[in-house]
Amino acid sequence: MTPQKTALIAGASGLVGSQLLTLLLASERYAKVIVIGRRPLPQVHPKLEQRIFELDDLDQHRLGLIADDVYCCLGTTMRQAGSKEAFYKVDYLYVVKLAALTAGNFAAQFLVVSAMGADANSRIYYNRVKGEMEQAVRQTPFRAIHFFRPSLLLGNRTEKRLGEQIGAVLLKALRPLMVGPLRKYQPVEAVTVARAMLRAAEEDGGGIRVHLSDEIAQAR
Repeated sequence: MTPQKTALIAGASGLVGSQLLTLLLASERYAKVIVIGRRPLPQVHPKLEQRIFELDDLDQHRLGLIADDVYCCLGTTMRQAGSKEAFYKVDYLYVVKLAALTAGNFAAQFLVVSAMGADANSRIYYNRVKGEMEQAVRQTPFRAIHFFRPSLLLGNRTEKRLGEQIGAVLLKALRPLMVGPLRKYQPVEAVTVARAMLRAAEEDGGGIRVHLSDEIAQAR
């Protein structure tokens, strides 16, 4: 069967997004994969279309955001962003704007990487922003919305984060002991999150679903 669907991915240069892009290009589900971002990626593929622009200008590129399945892997850290305002722009404003525009373009599914602990009422700023993002995206009229809440992500980052590197080493060592209620805190490989996202899209279901870290880890 000839694939007819189009995927759109934001955040394809990141840890999860880079893994997901490889899977989308290899998937028989998609005839076209659109990447949006500030800088061109080195990949060359017959399915791949790159749309290069500042995400502040999303509104101006609405007609280039037409897809069946929209994958959002946007995310930063407070250290990377440099301020709460800059962090909020990437992890809330861009995500919510992308959801609103692509829903308006009649996309069927929106799949977004959130975070373990996402809670709009959290005292932790990072978790609160993720929770507020989820609340806003829930209001958009997609047939299906999927939130992925992984624990600590493992993989080869372009930017080295010493704290996360140390945490990853410790958690890897403790992984065999993290069973029962502790299972959800086990670190998860970025490629595993990417596989879980594609698998969820392939189900072509409906409604709103939250994928917790221990469930994501089963998508190996």
